Amino acid sequence: MSFLRPKTKIDEGDTVIIFLGVNSMHSIQATPTVVNRKGEEVEHIFQTSFGALKVRSIIGLEYGSQVTLSKGWAYILQPNPQLWTQTLPHRTQIIYTPDISMIIHQLDLRPGSVVVESGTGSGSLSHFLLHAIKPSGHLHTFDFHEARAKQAHDEFQNHGLNDFVCVYNRDVCESGFGTQLEGKVDAVFLDLPAPQLAVPHAVKVFKNQGGRFCSFSPCIEQSQRCCEALKNHGFTEIQSLEILQQENQVKTKSLSLINLDFVKHKKPLNSSPEEKHLPSKDVIKVLTTFQPMTHTGHTGFLTFATLPPFFAR
Repeated sequence: MSFLRPKTKIDEGDTVIIFLGVNSMHSIQATPTVVNRKGEEVEHIFQTSFGALKVRSIIGLEYGSQVTLSKGWAYILQPNPQLWTQTLPHRTQIIYTPDISMIIHQLDLRPGSVVVESGTGSGSLSHFLLHAIKPSGHLHTFDFHEARAKQAHDEFQNHGLNDFVCVYNRDVCESGFGTQLEGKVDAVFLDLPAPQLAVPHAVKVFKNQGGRFCSFSPCIEQSQRCCEALKNHGFTEIQSLEILQQENQVKTKSLSLINLDFVKHKKPLNSSPEEKHLPSKDVIKVLTTFQPMTHTGHTGFLTFATLPPFFAR
């Protein structure tokens, strides 16, 4: 099971990452054969932009090995949450690393934390949460869509993570998180169209010492309604953030030098301003940085809050 702990060698059935470049990766199952559309079992051959890979050939290799393709080569890597987020099959719009890093930091997650997540979606955030809280923590993740909940359950099982996660098919806005979780949770994360409807249910699952809350919303109106509900139910330290990633470009720029000596001593006083400031032929190269012409677009608003201990409410 390739997600559970660091491994040395690739076993049959492992999920592996085919790394072709920073912006070109694929996740596949290390199985020697697959079933085609006709229901026939055939050799598992994975096509990449650098040629075909016979998957049977990587079973038994060490993770990190370089393999030769017909038009180049690739590395076979063990998956982690960061690589999985970039290669997972999208069932819904997913949350990416810049937002995820802030979520994990603000929720104060650590090994042993018990976390509630709704909704599960494609499981991008779920894998990061599990990475932060295992081996002694537990994730309870909810999705109202039955097929998505089942797919997520199957993925966690295939990745060897099913001991650390429970998947539920439930609309938490109407039905809540269940009585079995009341008073047992350290942190709650919501990715819902109407998070304010789930806030009253979230209050019930927190431990007596309280905990941290986060909601992800693409629209500021959703965030505003969530903030109002949080305030009405005793939450404090309420704030909304937007995480935007900016990549500065490093370039070498050529600058023409002005020969001040030439201007001062060689040009007559009645010369035109243009002649006095005539640039010399000397050029200097300067390494500098530029802000990008276009900026990363909006992803969503992260609303954070703290539920204080029961005796302080």
